[in-house]
Amino acid sequence: QGAAHSLGTAPVCRSPAGLTKQTTRTHVKPPAPPRGMTIPTLSYHIFPCLSSPDQRTAPQRHQPASKIVNLVPTDRSRGMNADYGAPTELAGPLQQRRALYQPRLPPCLQGATVRVEYGDATTTIDPTGAHAVAQAFPRTYGQRLVTFLAPDDTAGAGKAVDERPPIRVGVVFSGRQSPGGHNVVWGLHDALKAYNPHSILYGFIGGTEGLFANKTLEITDDVLASYKNQGGFDLLGRSIDQIRSSKQVSAAMTTCQNLNLDGLVIVGGVTSNSDAAQLAETLVQKNCKTKVVGVPVSLNGDLKNQFVETTVGFDTVCKVNSQLISNVCLDAISAGKYYYFVRLMGRKASHVALECALQSHPNMLIMGEEVALSKLTLMEVINKICDGVQARAELGKHHGVLLIPEGLIESIPEMYALIQEISILHNNNVPVTEIPTQVSPWAAALFQFLPPFIRRELLLHQESDNSAQLSQIDTEQLLAHLVEAEMIKRTKEGRYKGKKFSSVCHFFGYQARGSLPSNFDCDYAYVLGHISLHMIAAGLTGYMATVANLKDPVHKWRCAAAPLTAMMSVRRHLRGPGAIPIGKPAIHPSPIDLKGKAYELLREKASSFLLDDFYRTPGGIQFEGPGSDAKPITLTIEDQDYMGDIEMLKLYLDKVGA
Repeated sequence: QGAAHSLGTAPVCRSPAGLTKQTTRTHVKPPAPPRGMTIPTLSYHIFPCLSSPDQRTAPQRHQPASKIVNLVPTDRSRGMNADYGAPTELAGPLQQRRALYQPRLPPCLQGATVRVEYGDATTTIDPTGAHAVAQAFPRTYGQRLVTFLAPDDTAGAGKAVDERPPIRVGVVFSGRQSPGGHNVVWGLHDALKAYNPHSILYGFIGGTEGLFANKTLEITDDVLASYKNQGGFDLLGRSIDQIRSSKQVSAAMTTCQNLNLDGLVIVGGVTSNSDAAQLAETLVQKNCKTKVVGVPVSLNGDLKNQFVETTVGFDTVCKVNSQLISNVCLDAISAGKYYYFVRLMGRKASHVALECALQSHPNMLIMGEEVALSKLTLMEVINKICDGVQARAELGKHHGVLLIPEGLIESIPEMYALIQEISILHNNNVPVTEIPTQVSPWAAALFQFLPPFIRRELLLHQESDNSAQLSQIDTEQLLAHLVEAEMIKRTKEGRYKGKKFSSVCHFFGYQARGSLPSNFDCDYAYVLGHISLHMIAAGLTGYMATVANLKDPVHKWRCAAAPLTAMMSVRRHLRGPGAIPIGKPAIHPSPIDLKGKAYELLREKASSFLLDDFYRTPGGIQFEGPGSDAKPITLTIEDQDYMGDIEMLKLYLDKVGA
């Protein structure tokens, strides 16, 4: 309440030149989208430092025209970007050199075929929702785990190439563009042609809209040449990122039938793979031969469970953001008078923020999972931050860097409830202008308390998964403004005697999505592309391509496939134990494990690094030499190997049986 008088305008921040100006975002919106001194207990996390190129010809500037097939022209398909799939000139020497990098494969994938080993039947990651998942997916629930191994030498090489029938496969990008996505297509293409040179790979132009409209591009070596190891999703593009309604599912099935597809590969995150599971179930029920498989590609890193250790794109995005954050840290300590509030893309979970904190060591990190667990109100979060600012001022430090995940605003109880009310009204097609008058009285009071720019952003139309547009809500500006108001209040009360609080706000999100992928993401994506082909060849549907043991070198990676239904759970009506399951089964974002090793390290160093400026500078992504094979710190710390544990258990059981 003490800050209410200053909430009428957007936060005012000081530029490095000392001029007052309205804070602006550091990203550019995409064009016309379809649609006494106490150390606070909240984590102010900074952490200690954890401690020959291919000479083939580079892609030519001019390449043969791509073969684009539009079997069912519609108004929708005509509106798609005509540049998708067009040969692209690799203008920069780094781009050209990266196109020559040959991703590495584990031994089991280095031949044209693999040996398929079937494990035990699966249930779900949440036993309380198993019955609901089984009812919703009667044809694909309970499928067995699958492991891909190198062919048995005693059995020979299997069928000759000409004895293996050609396979027709389609691939579609669904979800936010993530570095490494193109290598999934490349790996799929190479595996397909090795299996049988007459096999055909179709890419759907414009994402899921292209799938519905049957607008395809035949993927060839010439088409791929200028997209290998490159960022973005511009080979094929993306659109609404959903295959959910009965009309959409029907259109996708019709396309699969018209193209006589043996398999459809859906590249995306939690929502896209949930849709893939539903599509696979429907196609089985309709006796459609097309096998549907998913590939975990998401910059958010929230598609994480016993089977999936991390997602393609997460490593690159965190490395790019960490470089930007470390630059900001050095700028802060150089000027000595600004607090930088940095919001990071990553949706509801704080995986990107945690990884970036481990890599760059900012002064504070406010994690959504902590706020939700402690049920901290908005003003309690503000007071925690102000306590940190005041503690640093006692040491003569009037600068700092604070990281905020974009999902933080949904983790604050009263803000979460407000967003849910707005979401319900959106789903009921209530006009945006009428929503503020139709929320509950307490929600209306909170809504009016918020500054106008936050009100506008909360009312934006929802994402394709019916969630709030978190990337468009300037949480960092809201916090900066409230912190400034609270520090002014403390100054007037005589509780704070330091310099005037000044802030600079940033949102790091879009800057990293189109980055050149790291070696890790290049290798990981290429391997997943190969696995996708072998899943289809083995007749698997409703599965996700997975790789275990990612913390080790590529030659030690274990390739597998896990049923999508095994990753599902059912949302609960209330948070906490005893909550009532509601809604449809789906793959949900995995939050930070507050009992995990990465978080344990974070907590261990929180207090000391709040007060010390031990900033870490990781620098840019390294593609050659020392550091080129660095992997996410959270991946290496957690040391997760669920599939490896199963193998060890089998060995022990065999010994007991003997």
